[in-house]
Amino acid sequence: MSSKERPTLGGTRIRTRKRNIAAPLDPATFADAVVQIYLDNAGDLDLVAKWVESSDLNFSRYGDTFFEVVFTGGRTQPGTTKPDEGERHIYSIIDCEPKHEAIVPSVLYIQKILRRRPFLIKNLENVMRRFLQSLELFEENERKKLAIFTALTFSQKLSGLPPETVFQPLLKDNLVAKGIVLSFITDFFKEYLTDNSVDDLILLLKRGKMEENLLEFFPSAKRSAEGFSEHFNKAGLTSLVEYNEKKMFEVKLKEMKTVLTTQIAEETDTSEIIETVKQHVKDAKLPDIEVVRILWDVIMDAVQWSGKNQQQNANSALRQVKTWAKLLNTFCSNGKLELELLYKVQIQCYDDAKLIKLFPEIVRSLYEQDVLAEDTILLWFRKGTNPKGRQTFVKALEPFVNWLEEAEEED
Repeated sequence: MSSKERPTLGGTRIRTRKRNIAAPLDPATFADAVVQIYLDNAGDLDLVAKWVESSDLNFSRYGDTFFEVVFTGGRTQPGTTKPDEGERHIYSIIDCEPKHEAIVPSVLYIQKILRRRPFLIKNLENVMRRFLQSLELFEENERKKLAIFTALTFSQKLSGLPPETVFQPLLKDNLVAKGIVLSFITDFFKEYLTDNSVDDLILLLKRGKMEENLLEFFPSAKRSAEGFSEHFNKAGLTSLVEYNEKKMFEVKLKEMKTVLTTQIAEETDTSEIIETVKQHVKDAKLPDIEVVRILWDVIMDAVQWSGKNQQQNANSALRQVKTWAKLLNTFCSNGKLELELLYKVQIQCYDDAKLIKLFPEIVRSLYEQDVLAEDTILLWFRKGTNPKGRQTFVKALEPFVNWLEEAEEED
């Protein structure tokens, strides 16, 4: 039986599978469709949200275009904030009043859309970043609306929007130099602090990596602590000014403590250290009480502790007190400051197990070195107000107080 050749097909054409064919990009048609939803529902955002949620528009491809329509009423020209050809609506964020009550419905509307389509958060980031980097292309009134909207996105906890998306694009040199960024961020702070505390704002700034760099929002000519206070006081943001002044104060205290720690560790001459402290007090306007507290901390931090050997610890601490008595004496210049030092000793001896039994010896040493006056010690003994370990310390100090009283009677 002869075998037959199998028939073959001539001129076979290989077809490209449909999934490999890229659909043409048509953001203009998408934008027109979204605009039409706005127009059909007369800008009622609840109805617009329902229509958007039920539509079969390709949001995954045209997410940026969708938010351009939300913000500006239509599609914008690529790389700009200028309107492009096509349909537009008058219910956008840019077209409303620059007021909280006018803009918050748009924030709630976007929240609804993001709950249904969470992947759009990236597109919202893209559009906001582009607009914030182009603030100079908007009118002043429009920038204020963007600032209010941006603040409300965080007040309303708009799903997943990272703060750095907002703050980092603002730090363009040309925008900062023109004062545009400072105006924007001031409107942002004012709106955010309407419903939130200054602590909430600071936490937000920390998340956005801006808490340490607030002066970067200021043009270089105004970039100072005084400029910061003057600007935000004028804007009515006194709570922010108070926070910044407190923070600057803490920074100055830390700087002084760092310098003193080095000088005491190196056993710098006492007179030189005294001049250092006086200069810091003058430059930073540090209160006397804080100076006394820092001096005691630095002196005790420099003690060479020897583990569990109580006597060696006592000797080391008392030697340190004697060594730096002149330094303490210079800044404990009245009874109030002496009492503050005594409270500081009390708290440290209470908190540190190594020192708890040394309290009466330290007090006696400070008395012998003329740092603490007899009246100060007696006042603390009879009427001291700090409760930390007070009963224990009063009992331990009683023999010394009795000695002081007997000596006073003899005199």
